[in-house]
Amino acid sequence: MRIIGIDPGTGILGFGVIDVEGNKMTLVDAGVVKTPPHTPLDERLEEIYDSLTEIIAETKPAVMSIEKLFFARNVTTAMSVSHARGVAMLAGKKGKLPIAEYTPLQIKQTLTGYGKADKKQVQEMVRLQLGLKVIPKPDDAADALAAAITHSLMSRV
Repeated sequence: MRIIGIDPGTGILGFGVIDVEGNKMTLVDAGVVKTPPHTPLDERLEEIYDSLTEIIAETKPAVMSIEKLFFARNVTTAMSVSHARGVAMLAGKKGKLPIAEYTPLQIKQTLTGYGKADKKQVQEMVRLQLGLKVIPKPDDAADALAAAITHSLMSRV
């Protein structure tokens, strides 16, 4: 099964695509969609949608796994991230993908066994699960891969 993971963001949206066969997970692609600061929100969202639509068409995942919003102190940031998350979900739906959603706590718990694990611990588990020599960069891509791995592991349960 091929899974695309999404770490939503307006300025930087992370994506990661993995293949899962039995207990083996392999990296297909990972990266980020960047939108320029000080660009109108509607233009940024269009860029995210168009880029994700292209990534989905190229990689042909079977399912999308996306991180649920964690309500931060900054309401403005939370609102713009929620816009990006909605656009990512729309791209997934238009690509005929079922969408699974996981909270940051669920992702940390699934990958490390500890719901309050720090970013470095999660990234190291991404590296180990995918058999990589180095942690994927940037962090947003590693977080998206963590969402994809979480879906792989949770769908077995």
